[in-house]
Amino acid sequence: MDYEFFVAKRYLTAKRKQAFISVITIISILGITIGVMALIIAIGLITGFQNDVQDKILGSTSHVMVSDITGEGIKDYTQLIPKIKDVKGVISVSPVAYSTVLLSGPSDSKGAVLKGIDFELDKEYYSWLQELEGGNIPAPDSKREGILLGREIAVGIGAGIGDVVEVFTPSFRLSPIGPLPRRKRFVVTGIFHTGLYEFDSTTALIRLESAQSLLRLGEGISYIQIRIENIFHASKIADQMREIVPPFAYVTTWMELNESLFSALKLEKNIMFLTIALIVFVAALNIVATLILMVMEKTRDIGILLAMGATSKGIRKIFFLQGAMIGVIGTAIGVLLGLFWCWLANTFELIKIPVDIYQISHVPFRLKFLDLILIVGIALLISFLSTLFPSHRAARVNPVTALKYE
Repeated sequence: MDYEFFVAKRYLTAKRKQAFISVITIISILGITIGVMALIIAIGLITGFQNDVQDKILGSTSHVMVSDITGEGIKDYTQLIPKIKDVKGVISVSPVAYSTVLLSGPSDSKGAVLKGIDFELDKEYYSWLQELEGGNIPAPDSKREGILLGREIAVGIGAGIGDVVEVFTPSFRLSPIGPLPRRKRFVVTGIFHTGLYEFDSTTALIRLESAQSLLRLGEGISYIQIRIENIFHASKIADQMREIVPPFAYVTTWMELNESLFSALKLEKNIMFLTIALIVFVAALNIVATLILMVMEKTRDIGILLAMGATSKGIRKIFFLQGAMIGVIGTAIGVLLGLFWCWLANTFELIKIPVDIYQISHVPFRLKFLDLILIVGIALLISFLSTLFPSHRAARVNPVTALKYE
């Protein structure tokens, strides 16, 4: 063991005549602990919320979408889909016919988004279609056409499995008494739950062929939904698809559709990191005060060490190590407490929030490994930098002056 580390450890742990310095040392450790713990909890909260919302959004929608500008639908989608499948990174491509409708159930009526999809194709990639809350996917050969309802909208209109609901579309048909909205009855064959409140409270799903007939699209569709391997390559893949699709079609990505939400979360994460990092900075000022008082108290000891042959570099190292130990101890305790709180909050869902506003029922805490490394690195860097001035001052003590009156 180097004598510098031995002396630094003795200074940090030994009982002192001036108990005030010991109190400041404890406050320094406590300040860094609270700062690091707060950083881990705050960053874990923002990251967890962002990832959870992102997973739920992408779990119920497409990564890239090819739509029609004219509003008449994409007619030649059967020729376009094979070209899109050939793009590197694409996992699945499926057609969708959709429209806003009025959904009338046994107890109430609500506005909804009616989507016609290829259940056999989409079931392979959407876990919530594989494990419905109840019932089954509409069968193509059933006597009465079936419909799947999101859990929240099913509760809203009072519809359960086996009930009949009526769908009113925005298009009209002529009758002896004037124009009337087109309508059709469906039997509820199943209830799904994605976890995204906005989707579950507004969406009804039917077979693609039924939607094309009801919405009078003929052989056309409303848009093509595409899932890709790496969601963060969506912009790159979208650029390649723009060269493939016809002029009347346009390509959008999940990033563009949710840009405002994720930009706000990213900005909030950065601001929160900088704000709470100030706690660690303030705690580091206590390290400066502790070491300066220590230098004043140990002036005679420093003089003796210098007289015995210790170098200025060795003295500087002693006080650097002492401050570094305060930083390391505070950071280690803060990391443990922060991770423990995140585990506790996730396990017991301690912080409940309104699901209709935030799309999730409780606050999730997720901490990325790189974020943890950054937090630890920033805390240790601030702690180490705070030791430079006191250790430099200790190294400049004149041994003759220090021992003059001893």
